[in-house]
Amino acid sequence: MKDKERPFPCIPATIGFTTNQLRYGFVGDPRASSTIDEVVVLLSEYTQRSKQFGKFTSLIVFYETPQDLIETYCVEKYEQLFWEHLSGISRKDSQEWPKHIPDDPHNAIWEFCFNGEQYFIYCATPSHRNRQSRYFDYLLLAITPRWVLQEFNTSKIYAENIKSQVRKRLKNYDSIDIHRDLNSYGENDNYEWRQYFLRDDETTLSKCPFQQFLRKIVE
Repeated sequence: MKDKERPFPCIPATIGFTTNQLRYGFVGDPRASSTIDEVVVLLSEYTQRSKQFGKFTSLIVFYETPQDLIETYCVEKYEQLFWEHLSGISRKDSQEWPKHIPDDPHNAIWEFCFNGEQYFIYCATPSHRNRQSRYFDYLLLAITPRWVLQEFNTSKIYAENIKSQVRKRLKNYDSIDIHRDLNSYGENDNYEWRQYFLRDDETTLSKCPFQQFLRKIVE
């Protein structure tokens, strides 16, 4: 996050880090069901207080990632864990899903919500190699309120300039082309869920697992 010659692609994240607006939480092994409860506690508290931390804040969640998990889990297995956790967190939400956000992930304005707040979710894993922008030594979530990202869309020209800078950084950061799923929220051809977890190649899931895992939890 401090590298000036090879800056991290996400500009809001680097600003949040530099200005000490990021908040950090540490939870257990992602394979343990109790870990979902730990994330729920962190996100509940963060949701209540996020606007006190600054306009470039995010919640960074570090998972305990044992060596056996690092050695045996591929990107796709982390992907499954990710969706299991996101669905589990949603299942434990104490508030109703916001009425202005559709509950179908295949709608262009859908995004993950918790405690009435809209969030963009970013996941990084120890198995990513080509996409260094999605690599971290441990399983990690960066959870960013939608109102933070709206700061970068105050005008069309400003938003396009930021988007261009992010894409330029991605080209310098990753050893693979920019994933085709990266797009802007609200665009007709964009689905936010596809950006939450990017694979280490050009492939992508054809259907969002969120509701599928949510149904399994309910059953």
